[in-house]
Amino acid sequence: MSDDPSIEPYVGPAGGWGSLKSVEGILARENRLAAGNALLLKQNKHDGFSCVSCAWEKPAQPAVFEYCENGAKATAWEITSKRVPPEFFAGHTLAELRGWTDHALEAEGRLTHPMRWDKASDTYRPVAWEDAYREIGAELRKLDPESVIFYASGRAALETSYMWQLFARLYGNNNLPDSSNMCHESTSVALPESIGIPVGTVTLEDFEQTDAIFFFGQNVGTNSPRMLHPLQEASKRGVPIVTFNPLRERGLERFTNPQSPVEMLTGKETRISSEYHQLRAGGDIAAVLGLCKALVMADDAGAKVLDHAFIQQHTHGFADFQDYARKSDWAEIERESGLTRAALESAARVYAAADGVVLVYGMGITQHRRGVEAVQMLVNLLLLRGNIGKAGAGICPVRGHSNVQGQRTVGITEKPELAPLDKLDQQYGFKSPRKLGRNTVETCEGIIDGSVRGFLGLGGNFIRAVPETEAMEEAWPRLRLSVQIATKLNRNHLIPGEVTFLLPCLGRTEIDEQRNGPQLVSIEDSNGQIHPSRGVAKPAGPHLRSEPAIIAELAKATLPDSGKVPWDDWVADYARIRDAVAESLPESFHDYNARLRKPGGFPRARAARERIWKTKTGKANFIVPAGLVADPDAPALGPDVLRLMTIRSNDQFNTTIYGYDDRFRGVNGTRRVLFIGRNDMVRLGLSDGQTVRLTTAVQDGRTRSVGSMRVVAYDVPDGCCAAYYPECNPLIPLWHHAERAKVPAAKSVPVRITPDAGAA
Repeated sequence: MSDDPSIEPYVGPAGGWGSLKSVEGILARENRLAAGNALLLKQNKHDGFSCVSCAWEKPAQPAVFEYCENGAKATAWEITSKRVPPEFFAGHTLAELRGWTDHALEAEGRLTHPMRWDKASDTYRPVAWEDAYREIGAELRKLDPESVIFYASGRAALETSYMWQLFARLYGNNNLPDSSNMCHESTSVALPESIGIPVGTVTLEDFEQTDAIFFFGQNVGTNSPRMLHPLQEASKRGVPIVTFNPLRERGLERFTNPQSPVEMLTGKETRISSEYHQLRAGGDIAAVLGLCKALVMADDAGAKVLDHAFIQQHTHGFADFQDYARKSDWAEIERESGLTRAALESAARVYAAADGVVLVYGMGITQHRRGVEAVQMLVNLLLLRGNIGKAGAGICPVRGHSNVQGQRTVGITEKPELAPLDKLDQQYGFKSPRKLGRNTVETCEGIIDGSVRGFLGLGGNFIRAVPETEAMEEAWPRLRLSVQIATKLNRNHLIPGEVTFLLPCLGRTEIDEQRNGPQLVSIEDSNGQIHPSRGVAKPAGPHLRSEPAIIAELAKATLPDSGKVPWDDWVADYARIRDAVAESLPESFHDYNARLRKPGGFPRARAARERIWKTKTGKANFIVPAGLVADPDAPALGPDVLRLMTIRSNDQFNTTIYGYDDRFRGVNGTRRVLFIGRNDMVRLGLSDGQTVRLTTAVQDGRTRSVGSMRVVAYDVPDGCCAAYYPECNPLIPLWHHAERAKVPAAKSVPVRITPDAGAA
């Protein structure tokens, strides 16, 4: 971080010269300016590699530069010329490295050798791959399978993910938490109940045909910037884009396309949102109810805005929901949403005038105590006018990591009913476990209480991504076994268990040469399309192994050889893994290898697109929410308590911090900031630039606080504030999660603000 950070309002658009400068800047810092620009021409191309950052769909006919600012940063971060060899670890104890920042750790570069933690010296020491596999296998055989976790971050490919879940189930458990548990599990619980599938229903073609786009709780400019291109095209066609979001995000306001010479030279900007409604954090259920109420009332008055034919033929529960909307109180809707009746009725008129509406949402919806109900309210809104299962319409949850949705598709789930267990039993001659596994929250609970003894991490920075950071770091050393498969050093690697290994793997951008030649993998994007990905860069070192190769060797060292799983053949030729996936999941993956050759990929099965409803009622379901309050645990803790939203900067992806700037919010050189509205600053006696401490406003026997936060006056709704993730994860209680889905409720954390006595 800078010794002299600055915070000045940013007046420019999303994209533009700021984006171009940022991309070239990180390529230069990683000493990959020329090579990196050449490599980026292969990003998100059919004959190249899928971006390791966001999951937004790759078009069948890509642009010459089919990447965004954050995607380019992710690639530059992976192809860096910097290395972390054994000599680095010999010169630094883990205790010393724990004092480094997240950015500094990853900025050291790529891991090059397998390493084993030495307790006596508190350093990592090199270990031969064969010895690492043997020792890990021996440890796993000693542990109770129920006590071991197989975690997967969202970047692992479909082939890798399939092998990982099979390894876990052959070992004897369904303990397969993944990134989805931290972000879109609310979607995975809500949508099957409402429409019978766990994923969205739209494609890129729907954006080309839609009459209106409604946005809820998703910051496109930072989290999925390539999505700005279809939004820009829609805006230029005159399509209204109505946004509901607590903060005014620049990517949802205006955009200059860095790939357009005319726009870059003239400074031309495209307006993105035609209406922008800054609702309270967690006010989405109330806001959507207001939209639905306005539609029902208009229909009652004779406007005939509801699609009664669709409702009659395709839905269940309409009468109860209609009655609920009619009886709901506008005063309560306004209070909980933070929006006026007039604003909601205005948005409802836009919705009613559109034949087809695409509804987009992100973690601003899912990361609340009532996140599941919030998703189902969005579906209710769409069902009122038949906006699922027709061209130019549908629901579009925007996933974060590039294959987090695909991992679930091929079986990475703690819920046995969602995995093809009967098929796996037939294919591999065993009886797969049927006991419910541990999700992310339950994994954390098990680490803290000691019932989890082993943790295998397929990528990610688990300990930084989860809530209750301090308790997790205190408990982690009590693990017997900690194994991390990774490309770069991060915080989780510095907190060892009794036996700890760090296994370096190839990145997705790198050539994966196996016995039968260079291999490709496949990725599922946010919109359910399956794409090939071929690494094109030279590997960072000769000692790296591919993720499939590491999994195969770990499995062979751990499991008895039944002769039923061809681990070596799979590693030699990943097409054979795809054949196995097709046998396990024929509905989505029939003719897998053949269809993967098609530009633009192929779609997974999504019955709701065809208005086939695989629900208990056989129809799409209207579901009445239990209440409008975002946080039923702490609805009224006092006037000094604010709702904290954790957010990302445009200089990060998940827990990876590329730098200390957030261009769109005018922040330079720091991440220790608290964004708060001027009304609340005056009310609480705060001043711009003051250093404060945040403390979680709950009483459960544990004090949670984060200090040295600089107050920044910002356009934030009254009663709310915002600060960066993962720095504020220590404030989130482990029990503060979405009901049923157990997604950490990071977008509505009750906090108090006090002067920071310990700050300089």
